Amino acid sequence: MTEPDPRTGLTVTHRRYVPYAHAHYGGALVDGAYTLGLFGDVATEVAIVMDGDEGLLAGYSEVRFLGPVRAGDVLEASCEVIRIGRRSRELRCTARVVARAEPERGASAARVLDEPLTVVEATATLVVPGS
Repeated sequence: MTEPDPRTGLTVTHRRYVPYAHAHYGGALVDGAYTLGLFGDVATEVAIVMDGDEGLLAGYSEVRFLGPVRAGDVLEASCEVIRIGRRSRELRCTARVVARAEPERGASAARVLDEPLTVVEATATLVVPGS
């Protein structure tokens, strides 16, 4: 019986402020590609940590947009390694809003949310060079 790879479960997290320049829609909404790009950055760090190489995010097998991302949000994006192949890693990616602008209180008003809001979930495949 093969022992499970101890690197399974490795999780990398980034936080990023969503600038107003990325708002594309009414209500300061940001397109879904913004979060997918952030997942790509987190996946790159996963590859560097695990394999000493930036690797390549080859694709998503599932993406679910669960809530809005708005300019002025602080997003926390995490990727967890859930499967390790010879040259691929399957990642569970999650984005949560941890702080949100409150323009109704003032131009620069914002607050940290009591509970983060999960806004995007995805499953991604990361490919790394063979040894």
